[in-house]
Amino acid sequence: MKKALILTTLIAGLATGAAAHEFGFAGILSASNKEDLPPITLGSGKPLAEGPLTLKSGTVYEIELIADGSAEIGLEGSSFFRSIWINEIVINGLEIRPFGIESVEFDEAGTMEIEFVAIKPGRHYLRIPGSSGDSQRVDITIE
Repeated sequence: MKKALILTTLIAGLATGAAAHEFGFAGILSASNKEDLPPITLGSGKPLAEGPLTLKSGTVYEIELIADGSAEIGLEGSSFFRSIWINEIVINGLEIRPFGIESVEFDEAGTMEIEFVAIKPGRHYLRIPGSSGDSQRVDITIE
């Protein structure tokens, strides 16, 4: 009897949940809930981005990190990385589905795509480790 009640409750929950969301079968990962962000460029002496980023909690974002190969450059931002859920990281067509990351580093030219869901509201940043210049940092606000 308990199994039948649990199954009935689950089916009822799925039916009401489907009506409550407009995202489609994939839920929040649906294309209608996805935005592409401007790329972040990693190059010796070059600014990382054009300006700060403002993200909305619950929205799926894709961002490209592009290294020009002019130097071995990393990107850190533990507060930001702890405030998002990473769906996948794609490098040379290989998909990685990590539990989480603290930083990334490019030893040579290349592109990395990160698809994530913004979760925890707050002010965060990504920056080149050890740098202090404003152009070597991207401020990110999750609302």
